Amino acid sequence: MIPSVSNVVNFCFYASLYLYCSESAVNVPKNNSIAIILAMGDSFMDTGNNNHRKSLIKANFPPYGKDFLGRKSTGRFTNNRTLSDYIAGNLGVKEYLPAYLDPSIQDHDLISGVSFASGGSGYDNLTSELVNVTPLSVQLEMFKEYIGKFNEIVGEEEANQMIKKGVYLVSSSSNDWAISYTAVPIRRLQYNVAGYAYLLANNARVFFEELYKLGARKIVVFGTPYIGCFPLARTFLGGLITCSNMLNKEAETFNKMLKSQLEYLQSSLPQSTFCYVDYFNISRELIVNHLQYGFRVVDKSCCGTGLFETAVLCNKLSPVCHNDSTFLFWDSIHLTDEGYKLVANHALPELRRCLL
Repeated sequence: MIPSVSNVVNFCFYASLYLYCSESAVNVPKNNSIAIILAMGDSFMDTGNNNHRKSLIKANFPPYGKDFLGRKSTGRFTNNRTLSDYIAGNLGVKEYLPAYLDPSIQDHDLISGVSFASGGSGYDNLTSELVNVTPLSVQLEMFKEYIGKFNEIVGEEEANQMIKKGVYLVSSSSNDWAISYTAVPIRRLQYNVAGYAYLLANNARVFFEELYKLGARKIVVFGTPYIGCFPLARTFLGGLITCSNMLNKEAETFNKMLKSQLEYLQSSLPQSTFCYVDYFNISRELIVNHLQYGFRVVDKSCCGTGLFETAVLCNKLSPVCHNDSTFLFWDSIHLTDEGYKLVANHALPELRRCLL
């Protein structure tokens, strides 16, 4: 069903607001099949890089970080740890993945892993331009700079080996569909769903090829989640109670093409390993069968009214739910700490099989 004009206008308004608005000794890991974790992509992976951007897509203020160590608003788009933190922890590398742009970062942080991710980015550079965040192309440049620092810390030979042993987490595409194709529908005027999905999948392939050239060999790729059932989509495209089937179908179309590209890359790039995380079905499982996971509320978020608040709209003036562990969503786009932990736990068996 085609959404009403008023619903699309409302969605565009709120989505657009969201979008614009002394040295210590370094111990190099030994005999570890996973030496480092490096994350790239969007807000599911961003641990504070957007704090250093002139963008309204930030989370370095209350109530974000409400349950983090010291109740610190780190720039993670949740109440505590985000998805990249949990994946890094589950793989036995570190419990918290620091943002690369954090000025307090130390050498020991660098050699065990960082996040280059920027909330609001996508496989389509237009998406990042619309919201003034760091595109994947610049995240690659940051990675090149990181390699230079790594060489200085442990030596070029050791650094090269660790880079190849590292695991690279990539989550992207949700913002492409939510922003460039829906909220500010420039791409919808240029492409049908299949055409835009093909563009994104092709852009993803090129990005992974460039990442491979820089030394990455083990790459974990998250598909687009069940975004039509996220609170913001329910509010403005699904009629509050129901999900947006349109967004979910777009996500499925893209995910199929993405998996096809990953299969091609796996077969064509020597010694490469591409692990696909079915974020779509994992998030759908948590929503559809939420009660068995301890979630009482999945159609609204913990912050504010639970209908549309995210980023600057979820702020110190926003009331928050009494028990966030019973909510799957922290704000209208991002999961709670408990939600991200369960996504990571669902992904872990396949990641172990694929990586180890």
